[in-house]
Amino acid sequence: MKLSIITINLNNLAGLKKTFDSVISQTDNDFEYLIIDGGSTDGSYEFIEKNSEKINYWVSESDHGIYHAMNKGIKQASGEYCFFLNSGDYLVNDQVIKKVFRQNLGEDIIFGNLLVFFDGKFKGKSNGKPTLTFLDVYSSIPKHQSSFIKRELFHRFGFYNEDLKIVADWEFFLKTIGFGEVSYKYLELDISCFDNDGISNNSGNLTIDERNSVIDRYVPAMMRPDYEVMMNYGKYEVLTKNRITMFFLRLMTKCLSVLQSMSKRK
Repeated sequence: MKLSIITINLNNLAGLKKTFDSVISQTDNDFEYLIIDGGSTDGSYEFIEKNSEKINYWVSESDHGIYHAMNKGIKQASGEYCFFLNSGDYLVNDQVIKKVFRQNLGEDIIFGNLLVFFDGKFKGKSNGKPTLTFLDVYSSIPKHQSSFIKRELFHRFGFYNEDLKIVADWEFFLKTIGFGEVSYKYLELDISCFDNDGISNNSGNLTIDERNSVIDRYVPAMMRPDYEVMMNYGKYEVLTKNRITMFFLRLMTKCLSVLQSMSKRK
């Protein structure tokens, strides 16, 4: 099995239906579909049960949050790649899976573009990039809703951090692409749509606090002041156009990767 599509849901029946329809309508159905429901009481359970013949695995029970539910899905998955399309998110059309996997790719992480909506209205596109820097990953490229992740990476680098409420997927990309130097491939392809009204977009202070806690965990204390200077240097566009700044960002990323490798050998 090449792909496991995992949907988590909690009391979002309308979003679940939209996600479900986009998955089962794919013209390439060489994948398994898993739904992890958090014990919904809004009719989601009944909807899942009614459509259970189209779902390879499902469960409806209380959990400890978004990333606990996503980890539960990973542990039940059997595909080479995992793809997280949570309730309310949906694939842009019925050809997405076919277009991605007909290319016979083997990179650790494959990602494309994400269309962003707010209250059903299109607000813009989050584009990927063929070559990523540390700053790209820090700025949330790629997005988990448009990324296909080799399942073995979760066993190599660890599952999503369940102590985090919002940014554990961002932390995972930081560990793998940012510091782990895993292989990746950008496809110039619109993958999915995301309605920008979830927890991560209504909890600004918590997001900042969690991101800072992750950086504290991975950036050594001696390097933190230099890191802060670069992060506060200016807007993302300014940083990426400044060759000196980009050189030091790449150098810092390499140094952090080496430090992590050394710590693992001890």
